[in-house]
Amino acid sequence: MTKDFGAKPYLFPMPTYMIGTYNEDDTVDVMMMAWGGICAEDMVALNLEAEHKTVANLKARKAFTLAVPGTETLAASDFLGIASANKMADKFARTGLHAVRSQRVDAPVITEYPLTLECEVVEMQDQPYGLRVLGRILNVMADEKVLDETGKIDAGKLQAFAFDQMRNGYYAVGDKIGQAWHSGAGLMKP
Repeated sequence: MTKDFGAKPYLFPMPTYMIGTYNEDDTVDVMMMAWGGICAEDMVALNLEAEHKTVANLKARKAFTLAVPGTETLAASDFLGIASANKMADKFARTGLHAVRSQRVDAPVITEYPLTLECEVVEMQDQPYGLRVLGRILNVMADEKVLDETGKIDAGKLQAFAFDQMRNGYYAVGDKIGQAWHSGAGLMKP
């Protein structure tokens, strides 16, 4: 038996990302978002509401960082999704997080986040369903603590968390349960 819920944004897991930009006075603005992701080999798509301070910064600076927060930054990251930089000028400062200037784009890198994509804005699309920002990935930065013994990023070490739109929860991500393009390969045999 199933239950109908109507048209809802109920898909799980939803990633949690942190968009880093600079305000007009060069102070750091960071916003948590969940509606976006990879859309091409070197591109990300972010679906945002136009009134966010982050959107004004994206229009002005044409650059951003997109970071994956770890569970140890859950409270600060959630706060950055609750608080509006339009109403709270010291939003980032309140978190106790730290930022350095990206060497590739005009945007901040938050040092506590283990994985950061440095991106340039390619296009901002006003759509009937909202604003879509397309960004080109210029570089990926990872803290050494999330690398495996061969120097590759180990997703389990990110200690990332996913968003649950159905009950507004966060869930830790990390246990590897299979190998892509291998776990189901046995079913390819006739």
